[in-house]
Amino acid sequence: IIYLLPLGHILRHYGIQFHCYADDTKLYISTTPNTSLPLSALTSRLKDIKFWMSNNFLKLSGNKSEVLLIGSKSSLSKAPPFTISIDDCPVRISSQVKSLGVIFDSTLSFIPQINNISRMAFFHLRNIARHRSSLSQYSTQILVHALVTSRIDYCNAILCGLPNKLLRRLQIIQNSAARIITHTKSSDHITPTLIQLHWLPVQQRINYKILLLTFKALHNLAPPYLSELLHPYTPSYSL
Repeated sequence: IIYLLPLGHILRHYGIQFHCYADDTKLYISTTPNTSLPLSALTSRLKDIKFWMSNNFLKLSGNKSEVLLIGSKSSLSKAPPFTISIDDCPVRISSQVKSLGVIFDSTLSFIPQINNISRMAFFHLRNIARHRSSLSQYSTQILVHALVTSRIDYCNAILCGLPNKLLRRLQIIQNSAARIITHTKSSDHITPTLIQLHWLPVQQRINYKILLLTFKALHNLAPPYLSELLHPYTPSYSL
């Protein structure tokens, strides 16, 4: 990461927003729907980035790079086809990309992300249920936390504002996990079981995560790139 710090200086000089994690670098450029693609600024900056990386014995891999165009369905339908190349290698224009384990799609519906969580969670729940008779409740709860609820909670703040029908799918996963741990029948109401396990429902877990991040950002306990996004509200006149 220290070795890549000068790259951040170059991107800031050109006013391009970015995020680095290990050897992955993501560039963010916003534009209006009627702007021609690809952006000339992006194309020229990629050349500058490649030049800097070549001089520092690094490689900008076109076959490992992806482009995600984000917008509403109507604006995406009007976007003309375009291509971006690095060293004569075309960069793939993807309908969805994975970043730090989270799947982002073109309309930020997060349906692919929820589909992925559901598929992996139910896979592990079936395996845990198969061996539940040989496990204590404590051991079962450890397995569920490690393999299921950790997936529900991972980066769940980005799910804020999604339709209830999507969050309901995650709630079904949590309910199933709680029933396996406590041997609760499918006909029994799940709320007492969640209270017994001291589990917040999915929607409340998302709200809690956002409130926790907000508290840390306001009290200088969060990274600067989060704290800088918050601006205390000052009323124009006293009430």
